[in-house]
Amino acid sequence: MSKQRVVIGMSGGVDSSVAALLLKQQGYDVIGLFMKNWEDDDTDGYCSSRQDLIDAASVADVIGIPLEAVNFSAEYKERVFSQFLTEYKAGRTPNPDVLCNAEIKFKAFLDHALGLGAEHIATGHYAQIREIDGSFQLLKGEDGTKDQSYFLYRLNQQQLSRTLFPIGHLYKRDVRKIARDHGLPNFSKKDSTGICFIGERPFREFLNRYVPHEPGEIQTPDGTLLGKHVGLMYYTIGQRQGLGIGGIRDGDGEPWFVSAKDMERNILIVVQGHDHPDLFRPALNAIDLTWISGHEPHCNWVYAAKTRYRQPDAPCAIAHIGLDQCKIEFAQPQWAVTPGQSVVVYESKVCLGGGVISDE
Repeated sequence: MSKQRVVIGMSGGVDSSVAALLLKQQGYDVIGLFMKNWEDDDTDGYCSSRQDLIDAASVADVIGIPLEAVNFSAEYKERVFSQFLTEYKAGRTPNPDVLCNAEIKFKAFLDHALGLGAEHIATGHYAQIREIDGSFQLLKGEDGTKDQSYFLYRLNQQQLSRTLFPIGHLYKRDVRKIARDHGLPNFSKKDSTGICFIGERPFREFLNRYVPHEPGEIQTPDGTLLGKHVGLMYYTIGQRQGLGIGGIRDGDGEPWFVSAKDMERNILIVVQGHDHPDLFRPALNAIDLTWISGHEPHCNWVYAAKTRYRQPDAPCAIAHIGLDQCKIEFAQPQWAVTPGQSVVVYESKVCLGGGVISDE
């Protein structure tokens, strides 16, 4: 009987490396795949793809598996980056990792892997999959501090049925220990941050290459002028740093936070104090919905939701589900709910799906 073939996305990081190692130990026919998805300025100091490929190749050599490099730059630009820019132009704050997973890692990558004769793909995400009566559930990773199910909520049944998450049951410390014990050269490599596949770089400078900025006024809700902003696209709800008005004090001298963007008048609205009422919302509307099971959750049942990654689960109810939109009401008002970000709904450890937070 031939071994099942699994193609695993290898980024050069420790998580995908250990995932590949575990698959090999479990007896799969493992092929590593390094994805290069960004080329526009790959010669500058912020894009680490060359070093990442070297790291992935070194790991593949230690494990004893082949590694293929594939370029999905055109797909990334068309399916992910174009929408990323559209959202910023509209004053929203998109989450490229969510789009990148749905369109590249579990679509373009999956299609390529199937073409290589694979039964499954695998990644180093901290998440888990459970099959019940032929239906697949997406579960939180065992390590609550690393759980990445928030970024995976747009996956569907077909994608989940073909996916393995080999390290989803492990804690990060155990992943690093496995890497060290098996001589993987990147066992202590720092986790990557920054925009998915684009890397860490000065964000304003990067965004300004693609979207023209229009400076305007910074005001309080009552219209008091506090200063100038460099372009609404550079700011997000709840932002404190980089406003350029830190020296302006009022009342008890608390710091300023972005509470809203007036796109029509090109005005950035700020309030003083982390707990200002304007920073809290008791409910939100979500659009572009994805329910993993293919079925909508029940209205008025008690669920939990995250409106940003690493946020504690917030008890909520889905008050209304319409044509690709829903309203979610929270037991306690939520801080800095940000249009363009994703709201992801859970029932205990099961990720049900979610949508994109709308402006309304």
